[in-house]
Amino acid sequence: MKFFPISLFSFIAISILSTSTVYSRDNSIPLIIDHTCTRLSDIPVEWIEKAKNDLHIAYGHTSHGSQLIDGMSGLIIFRGTLYLFGSGGADGSLDLRDTPFTDASDLGNPDRTMWATATRNYLDSHPETNVIIWSWCGQVSSASKTDIETYLNLMESLKDDYPAVDFVYMTGHLDGTGLTGNLHQRNEQIRAYCRENNKILYDFNDIETYNPDGQYFGGKIPNDNCDYDSNGDSDRDGNWAVEWQNAHPGEWYDCSSAHSQPLNANLKAYAAWWLWSSLAGWPGIGTDVEKEGSALPKSFNLKQNYPNPFNTSTSISYSLSEPMYVELVVYNTTGQRVRKLCEGLIQQGYHTTVWNGRNNSGETVTSGCYLYQLETNIEEKETGKMLFMK
Repeated sequence: MKFFPISLFSFIAISILSTSTVYSRDNSIPLIIDHTCTRLSDIPVEWIEKAKNDLHIAYGHTSHGSQLIDGMSGLIIFRGTLYLFGSGGADGSLDLRDTPFTDASDLGNPDRTMWATATRNYLDSHPETNVIIWSWCGQVSSASKTDIETYLNLMESLKDDYPAVDFVYMTGHLDGTGLTGNLHQRNEQIRAYCRENNKILYDFNDIETYNPDGQYFGGKIPNDNCDYDSNGDSDRDGNWAVEWQNAHPGEWYDCSSAHSQPLNANLKAYAAWWLWSSLAGWPGIGTDVEKEGSALPKSFNLKQNYPNPFNTSTSISYSLSEPMYVELVVYNTTGQRVRKLCEGLIQQGYHTTVWNGRNNSGETVTSGCYLYQLETNIEEKETGKMLFMK
């Protein structure tokens, strides 16, 4: 066990970003956009502006994929014109061409190969395009291993023929079949390929498997509407998005979200801007390089929160070497529980939870030092300390 005793201490936080420095994405590691990439405030404004200046995106989708577009549209109303987008990128907006392809609607419609032909035709007539992203509708649920291999091979061929273009891979949306279903197996096939071959993945499925506090619902047979089984009786009797929305008024925005809830589209939009900024060269924060590494973690580890000190919210990251039942709790210096951030079965991997400086009653805590402690069912426990400053 690691424990950090409370004492008087000071933090010096220095963050420097030179506007004259040119960044480019490191193609030697994968870029994985998942539930840990939904903290919009982590993205520096200058990288959002650079994405709007540099990217020319073509996005093919049908209804489920529209969650990104509808979420991004609602975000403009919620957070302002910084997040403007539109075909052509007029007036400093992001150049995002929504469903510009002919002959194909998504990765499985009208068949499993036509999208690649449509992509080639589009790139040949629109050579300024430097990002291609397609989403699935429900076709991953019925896909065979060979079907997914076809998808991966076609993407590889496109990259070979258009090396200046970033091609974004996608997983399929939740369908309620759980961790033993074909959907999960095929999504894992896509994830493994992207990790092993340093690809760009927008993990649509993973994003809708966690709520904004980092609570994992993948083991509770969730579906695309965010319904889940709360008590293990195989009946989906809860809805994680509605529950979070009701508990966090003012922290989400209402918008259209096909087949789902507004919060799901909110998270998809936040992750989309994380993707655009990363493609523009943003190197990410804190543990992003470790998170994006090809190997899954081999140890239990709790990271220092970031930023620290903080005055609005902070991210707490940790890694699990295997699926574990975990509890992440914030304590004050007298040992009293302030806020339970997450509790439940969490899968192996790198995870991030956000604390907004509020207690379990929703009230903002007083300035000062706080502990955050991660404990697992195999008697592992680690503790860190952080400073909240109003």
